[in-house]
Amino acid sequence: MPDNHVLFSIARHAAWAPGVTSPAAWSDWAQAPWPISGDDEPKVAAMPAMLRRRAGFLGRMALEVAYACLGQEAGVPTVFCSRHGEVGRAIGLLGDLARGEPLSPTAFGLAVHNASAGLFSIARADRANHVALAAGSATLEHAVIEACGLLADGAPMVLLVACDEPLPAPLEGFEDCAEQPFAFAWAIVPAGERAVRLSWRAAAAPAEPGNIPGCLEVLRFQLGRGTVLERTAAARHWTWSRDA
Repeated sequence: MPDNHVLFSIARHAAWAPGVTSPAAWSDWAQAPWPISGDDEPKVAAMPAMLRRRAGFLGRMALEVAYACLGQEAGVPTVFCSRHGEVGRAIGLLGDLARGEPLSPTAFGLAVHNASAGLFSIARADRANHVALAAGSATLEHAVIEACGLLADGAPMVLLVACDEPLPAPLEGFEDCAEQPFAFAWAIVPAGERAVRLSWRAAAAPAEPGNIPGCLEVLRFQLGRGTVLERTAAARHWTWSRDA
């Protein structure tokens, strides 16, 4: 059976994580990854303070790279993706329910998966289409497919934002990799110079537990000099490739 595939190029990119905030630091990390952790928080200086204060740590990471990658450009559709999303806020809401306390409408609104995309749209008064999705361990791959679908529909560029953080204490036992805080953004355009090909087929065997989250595995490939990355996730074998 032939592979399904999409082709695209990355016109610009940005990444942020605690202790890994500059292009030089990300280059060092890509050569020899270390476990990402720390208490640093992104400033998201480009966002009005009233909206910035509403975002949690995960949202601020996502917004930091979205602004850094897109700048002042408007009218660009966005795809925000996160395997776990604002699950910490959801745990807090469930705790309130268990204690019989009233739920905060604001907390609920910021716990949904498209909260960061919504804040980004509101802050920029930008009515461009935005999508938020989660697809388990293959979240990034499905986000890329979604972005390429938007390109095929005529969008000249799509902003893809990927972010995640470790699961909160009640859910730590469900982790299947060494979860770490991170966010990165790609300005995806139709395939051109140094095009990236993502292809997939049914996996012949289940995935093995990974040392780092799948998104970071792909980010390392994007930042490095390798030409092929093979990985298995969500019952699919995924192949990322590009010209040398």
